[in-house]
Amino acid sequence: MAVESVKQRILLVEESATLRYILVKLLQKQGYELMALETFAATVETLKNHGNSFQALVIGWPNYNKHKDVDQLVALMEEETNLEMPALVLSHDADIDVLNWMSRRRNTALIPWENYQESIETLQKLLGPEISDEHRLPVITIENPIRILFVDDSVSIRHYYQRLLNRNGYITETADSVQSAFEAATKQPFDVAIIDYFMPDENGYLLCQKLRDDERTSSILTAVITGTYLDEVIKDCLQAGAIECMFKNEAEELFLSRIASMSRIIEVQNHIEAERERLASILESVGEGVYGVDNNGLVTFVNPAALNIVGKNTANLITGKKATDAFHYHVQDDVLSNDRLYRAYGNSIELNCWETVFKHESGKPVPVECTVYPLNIHNHQEGSVIAFRDISERKMLEEKLHWQATHDHLTRLCNRRYFEDQLDSEVSRVQSGADMSALVYLDLDRFKYINDTAGHDAGDKLLIEIAKLLAEKLRTKDILARLGGDEFAIILKDVDEESAHIVTETFRVVLEKCSFAYSGETYNINGSFGIALMDIPDMTAGDVLANADIACHISKRSGRNQSHLYEQSSDEKNVMGSELGWSQRLLNAMEKDKFILHYQPIMDLSKVDLNNLPAEDGSIWDQYSSNKDNHLHYELLLRMKGDNGDLYYPDSFIPTAERFNLMRDVDLWVMHKALSTLAEIQKDRSNVSFSINLSGHTLNAANSLHKIKDLLKEYDVNPQSIVFEVTETCAIANFESASQFIDEMKWLGCRFSLDDFGSGFCSFSQLKCLPADFVKIDGQFVKGMARGSNDRAIVTAMNDVAHSLGRYTVAEYVESPEILRLLKICGVDHVQGNYISVPREALDYDHS
Repeated sequence: MAVESVKQRILLVEESATLRYILVKLLQKQGYELMALETFAATVETLKNHGNSFQALVIGWPNYNKHKDVDQLVALMEEETNLEMPALVLSHDADIDVLNWMSRRRNTALIPWENYQESIETLQKLLGPEISDEHRLPVITIENPIRILFVDDSVSIRHYYQRLLNRNGYITETADSVQSAFEAATKQPFDVAIIDYFMPDENGYLLCQKLRDDERTSSILTAVITGTYLDEVIKDCLQAGAIECMFKNEAEELFLSRIASMSRIIEVQNHIEAERERLASILESVGEGVYGVDNNGLVTFVNPAALNIVGKNTANLITGKKATDAFHYHVQDDVLSNDRLYRAYGNSIELNCWETVFKHESGKPVPVECTVYPLNIHNHQEGSVIAFRDISERKMLEEKLHWQATHDHLTRLCNRRYFEDQLDSEVSRVQSGADMSALVYLDLDRFKYINDTAGHDAGDKLLIEIAKLLAEKLRTKDILARLGGDEFAIILKDVDEESAHIVTETFRVVLEKCSFAYSGETYNINGSFGIALMDIPDMTAGDVLANADIACHISKRSGRNQSHLYEQSSDEKNVMGSELGWSQRLLNAMEKDKFILHYQPIMDLSKVDLNNLPAEDGSIWDQYSSNKDNHLHYELLLRMKGDNGDLYYPDSFIPTAERFNLMRDVDLWVMHKALSTLAEIQKDRSNVSFSINLSGHTLNAANSLHKIKDLLKEYDVNPQSIVFEVTETCAIANFESASQFIDEMKWLGCRFSLDDFGSGFCSFSQLKCLPADFVKIDGQFVKGMARGSNDRAIVTAMNDVAHSLGRYTVAEYVESPEILRLLKICGVDHVQGNYISVPREALDYDHS
């Protein structure tokens, strides 16, 4: 039989444009008709005027408190006209306000944002068919009065009480014997049975027993009515399950009062049962696993999501058992004593986002994130309620990100960040009195020549080959890393001066014997090595690295393809001259305006037409920027002019600026220049904005906020046209000061971007807490998207995580049309790279 399809109208409210877009696309695919609103105030107004034209409401719950418009919406949805409208809530956290509201309201479900794809199935359940009258629990109202079965062998008495009860709003049926009454009770629903005690065949207390003991009739309240007061009669009735004993000679008012009292008991019971069913429905609709324990740690209830996560089929397999046996992966006493979740059971301990491991029915571990709330009833602790979610996919992604954050993408060796951590640990170990260790610094000879003449692809293949050769000669206890470019470093553990030379010579010889062939050409490979022992008292890892770097430069100046051991007495002057020279250059550049800014465009990917992508780098931006109505956004890149006209890039002078505490001065120079430039541009074209990089030194400096606020006021630049970029590693290392700085500047209207996301292994909880507007995905993942699916999967995952937290995404190092297409598929919001445009010396706007 054909069924006519009717589109159901859904009202949607979500403040985040990105998350609203996600929900609209998801729901439209299922054929729902949508009205999507971006403010709660507009939603309240729409419900007041057109509420009856919508079948359901979808709410993106805000992730901040004290939102008066949300309170108005909640109050409106609890009014009688909207009380039955299904409501689906998507929230970043299952906070207490959301759960409290759901507990007060029927037809309401909660889904965590990370499981937003479950919205369709949950919405279909909420919009499903009504429960039939046959199965609906009775609720006592005027339209649904109490149903009474009156049993007496006297026709006149039956008729008298039937008329009396019916006149007072009850529905009354009668029976003349125990047998006929029991048959009627099993066929029709009754709330109360009033039974004459003395009847010809069987006395009334036997019917009380039958009704009590049969599952079909056990919910019926029974009362006995008699014309004789006998203690034995009353005793028999109460033992048989009757809750009341009435007398035929008592006044009608007293009889009706007794019936009213029983009705109130039924109302309370039905209300409790309806509430239990409603709460059970809420529990089943929640996407997270939920279970409860008593004060002894025994499981008292469990919802279907929890069963699904741990691979159980029914609640009977878990209910009544110890939670440590039913859920916990490790149950040894020594492990449990240190398990905060175990210690929280039955105690007044609340846990938020606690990570632990549960066990699956198959025996496999399941990483989960738990939230624990104490269960207090009448100010008495009755156990705990635990909500948890499976974070297996997140953990797998974090492991991938951790590997990416600690390894070089090209050579798959350890990267500089991981290496410096290991070097710091090794220096501390040696300084504490352990055996001597050394650091070897390697710089390839003639690498730039090969890279420039044979191309970058040849350079990359050469670096991969060198990494493989060095790794083959590496001792198991030593650590090899690529520091960047053609520079490598090795920690040699437990060596003296002589053995350090011998091991280093092994690496030098293996490179000397290597010949690299590419496109019919053969190249000889050599390297210059610098060795630094960790033998100077109170030295730091930075000191050791600098010493090895100096020794490597001396090797190069001495003819290359050799090694040099750092000698403090003779080599220290070299570094001081070099570093002091650079620091003087920096001061001179700031004083004489020898710094310059280049501008690299960042483009809104929604403005890109994939069907008409130009082949030439930069053409796409030229076309876009020529339209005066298009918003232009640039990242500012710092360069320094040398005396001979050469340009120096940040890698050349930023390390010195950091060492001599000049970074805040450099940042403020950039701010001065950027704001003066922007103020001038915005006289002609207001839709131009800048991204400005800030260092950790500026975030930590006490008066940086004051200085930047003064500059914004001095140049009268709209703060909304400024995006400050802070690297992920810097933000996490200075988490408190970064958060405070960002909050202060956002209050003024500035926006913030978290740079190089993925390079420093920022956890998702930290990303959630940092109040950034944009997340810039680290370029090492973007560059690799065209080469393999792993990087595509990582970029997609990071983009989804950022969107679920209400952040926009920016992908850097977009070098080709192919990568641009892949990023569009992933859903990235903005793009930057040489294909869009190389950094420009001048801005793209027309003065006319």
